[in-house]
Order: sequence, then C-alpha cells, then structure tokens
Amino acid sequence: MKVKIIGAGLAGCEAAYALASRGAKVELCEMKPKSFTPAHESENFAELVCSNSLKSDDVYGNACGLLKEEMRRLGSLTMRAAEYARVPAGGALAVDREKFSRYITEEIKGCPNVRIVCEEAEELPECGIVATGPLTAQRLSQAIEAKFGGGLHFYDASAPIVGADSIDYAKTFTGDRYGKGTGDYINCPMNKEEYEAFVSALLAAERAQLHAFEKKEIFEGCMPLEVMASRGAETLRFGTFKPVGLYDGEGKRPYAVLQLRKENAAGTAYNLVGCQTNLKFGEQKRVFSLIPALKNAEFLRYGVMHRNTYLQSPDVLNGDFSVKEQPYLFFAGQITGVEGYVESAMSGLLAGIHLWNRLNGTASALNDTCMCGALSGYVASPNPNFQPMNANYGVLAAGFADVRDKKLKKQLLGERALSEIERFRRTIFREKE
Repeated sequence: MKVKIIGAGLAGCEAAYALASRGAKVELCEMKPKSFTPAHESENFAELVCSNSLKSDDVYGNACGLLKEEMRRLGSLTMRAAEYARVPAGGALAVDREKFSRYITEEIKGCPNVRIVCEEAEELPECGIVATGPLTAQRLSQAIEAKFGGGLHFYDASAPIVGADSIDYAKTFTGDRYGKGTGDYINCPMNKEEYEAFVSALLAAERAQLHAFEKKEIFEGCMPLEVMASRGAETLRFGTFKPVGLYDGEGKRPYAVLQLRKENAAGTAYNLVGCQTNLKFGEQKRVFSLIPALKNAEFLRYGVMHRNTYLQSPDVLNGDFSVKEQPYLFFAGQITGVEGYVESAMSGLLAGIHLWNRLNGTASALNDTCMCGALSGYVASPNPNFQPMNANYGVLAAGFADVRDKKLKKQLLGERALSEIERFRRTIFREKE
C-alpha cells in the first residue's frame, strides 16, 4: 500500500525516511516552492525557522540531550544531518541551518522509494502521516477541524513548569482558595517587598520577538503576564497573584501568592498557574526565581506564546501517534502537541516506524521510561489542560525516588531510558539479544 506523507519539515522527513528505508513506497506532499507559509523562505526541506540550536547534547544531564541519543540509536536522519552540519556551540548541538536542511533535502530526494509531489494538500490521507506543523495551510486545517469536531488550537500560550523536587517547600503552604477542594495547590507567598521586586523585574525583562502574523491571533486570545503587569503595579495582586481566600500555616493572608498546580499524576512537575509569558527563556528563569519558593527551581519547560496549531491530541491520538478508530492515519510534529525541533523530529521518526509495523502486521510500543515513549504517552494521555510539551525529566515514569543527588538521578534515568530504547531497537530491527 502507498503511504502519503503531508509536509516535508523535520517530522515529515523523518517519517518519510523511516518508511522508505524499510521498503515502503512513499508519496511526500510538500507545497514549497510553489507556496510558502509566512515563516518559511527556503526551498529546502526541514527548514529551521527560529534558532539554529537543537539544545544540549548532554546525554546524562539534560532531557533533550537524552532524547537526541535515543533518536541516534533508532537511526534518526535529523541526528545524522545535525552531526554533518554541526557548528561550535559549547555543550549544545547547533548547526549551520542551510547545510543541515540541504543535507536532509538531498537524502530525501535521493531515496528511490520516495516520490515528491509539489502541491498543497487539501484532504487527509487514508494511509499516511500528516506532519504539517504549526502553520498548517487553511484548506487542510479545515479538513482536520471537520474530521475532529473543531479539535485544533491556533496558538500556544503556556506557563512555565518546574520540577517538584526543586521547589523550596519551607517557603510554601498547601491549600485551595477558601479551603475548597482537596488541598492540591502549592502556594508560594510573597511579601510587599518581594512582590514589588518581582513586578519590577518582570516589566524590565526582555521579551521574545513574534512574527507579524502571530501578534493578532495570540494577544486577542490570551494575555501574557508581563502585559497584565504593565497595566498597573497592583494588577497581578487582583488577578493571577491574588491572595484572597488563601491563608498560610499561621492563619495569615500573604501580600501576594503564586499558585503551583500539578502538571502530571505522578506529581513530579508543577505548573505556574496563570503565568503564560512571552519573555525570553533566560529572562523567565531570572524573573520567576525571585519568588522565594522558586529561588533554586529547575525549569522543565519555559512558557511560550506563539502561533502553533495543534490537536487536542488526548482526544484524537493513540500513544503511537495514530488516530483513534483510524489505525492507518497518523499525525507527527508540532501539530501533535510536542514542542521543539528535536521533539518534532522524534514524533515523525516514531510515527514512521509504527506505521511500517502496522502495515506489516507487527506490534511496536515504547514505555514511558524513555523520552521517546514518555512524550508519545504524554500527547495521548487524558488531560483537560493539554498544552504542547518538550522533553523534560518530569514526563518520564517515576523512579529512583530515594536518590537525592540530582546528577546521579539523571544519570540513572538516562541509563534506564537507553536500556528501553535498546529493547525497542532490537524489536524493530528484528535483532536477537
């Protein structure tokens, strides 16, 4: 059966390569160079439109570094291209973006099992992978909405997430507003001086630049914390940080309170409630660390606000990126709710592998002890507050709870993840122990 892949970004190219290299006949549908999205300008595939960095390359000390190593072991085209186009960047994996995209383009065009069709897709394929990214063209976007009952989001406005074990609990208290609920929130109080210092730093912090086409869509639907603060020094105290109905262990109401909410069932990650922001990542760490309970917080994900069309994936997708009740239709890339270059490529790689196995009547599954499996599970797990997610240790299955040394714990989590990847690799390549 012919497989149709829509979109030749990172995810689409990974999927096409994974399938074609295994023997599948692939039709890769890409609208460039006939037409471009507002963010794209190169005719090459897998164009990097923002940074040229693929983040840290530290396998045992960084979640994205671990994810990259998992992908290398699964035969990732993106990782091979990144190594070919690598430029000096300290501990990060950064690339010459033109060299990187050209390498992937040549590899895909040189695949005898890939036929490239230059057109704008308008319908969902019966058998294939949709990897159209955060700027899906209008007609295909309408087809997706019609298929899934309007299940698309058109901007990504999410708050930072911190690791549970990096919160200073001595400077917090638990409880829900007015004592309602089951005490699920962790409250981070601030006195007047601390609050004013936070607001001052927030207003002075550098913001990330948006594309012109993003500004209208985002700010009409969601207000960044720094924009709210600019409306007056007390604005946050009457909104996101309001202390009304909250009392500390001594029965006193704080001057201002940031609330943290569990991001996952395991309680390993917490969301900064109402703190959607457009600050640069380094600025987010600096500013939010001024809150006493978050002075030494580890940020698992930073807040983002940008144009990012994505599915309500928990209602739509299975853990292998296939559509529920339509087993030969898959989605991949940022449209699934993964966030970032490497994560998008990973989803394409896995979607291609899983679709190939399905076509051949074999099963393949990854558990959440590795980054690939954990992110796959994240996009399919029930979540009423679903937001795009990048690689972080908080999505991994809990483990080594008795290990207090953070460096050692990451090392152990990394070893466990790569063990699971090796098991999966032997399965998909039919290798013996």
